[in-house]
Amino acid sequence: MASFAAYQNNCPFVKNVLLLDSEGKRVAVKYYSDEWPTLSTKLAFEKSVFSKTQKTNARNEAEITMFDNNIIIYKFIQDLHFFVTGGDDENELILAAVLQGFFDAVSLLLRGNVEKQEALENLDLILLCLDEIVDGGMVLETEASVVAGKVASHNADSGAALSEQTISQALATAREHLTRSLLK
Repeated sequence: MASFAAYQNNCPFVKNVLLLDSEGKRVAVKYYSDEWPTLSTKLAFEKSVFSKTQKTNARNEAEITMFDNNIIIYKFIQDLHFFVTGGDDENELILAAVLQGFFDAVSLLLRGNVEKQEALENLDLILLCLDEIVDGGMVLETEASVVAGKVASHNADSGAALSEQTISQALATAREHLTRSLLK
């Protein structure tokens, strides 16, 4: 039986997933590649991608572009810009499925109110969503309802042990306990 490493080269690899606002500023980003080692190179890449794509009309369907030997699939809604980046040898359909899965899961989690303010208020859900879709650059799941269901179950599971919670969930739990103890 072949090892996982033998199959790893055949798996689609996502270099990054970006969620930017209408001015090109970060809302939520995850990098899975060492191609951009520093914060300044990441910010420069995000600015360049935003500048290249901002004049396009990617509101109804996802668009595709080549940029710095990378394939970038992107889509805009309201004041948010969704991007998925892969290498120039990646399958565009897989990258588009990742983008659409992320886009639809965020839409489900935000109950159709996909805009910057709502995204910032629910940033923990969006980051969990990214973690459920892509792990270390490998695509795990692209079905939006499955991703949203897993994220919602994480969010509803605030009674879990602190070691199993995200930082924002742990802070919310701690805030609840503090509030209860102050009200007693």
